[in-house]
Amino acid sequence: MPMLILSNEQVIEIVRQLPAEQQAEIFQFLLLQQWGQWESLSSYGADKVRLVAQERGFNWDTMTEPEREAFIDDVVHEL
Repeated sequence: MPMLILSNEQVIEIVRQLPAEQQAEIFQFLLLQQWGQWESLSSYGADKVRLVAQERGFNWDTMTEPEREAFIDDVVHEL
């Protein structure tokens, strides 16, 4: 079977022309292709935030959502 080579812009334009149902199918396919990496990164981040919270005397799992947001804000804005 011959191979068709398209630029990213051409592929995006083709997808834009598809009906919403087919666009959703392509989106689901692409999402599933990256799911393993996302899951791994998400797990890594969750483990790290728990560790950093513990090092600072907090328990991430018992913190409220506002407490978590304030904690992250403090960590992000440290010098």
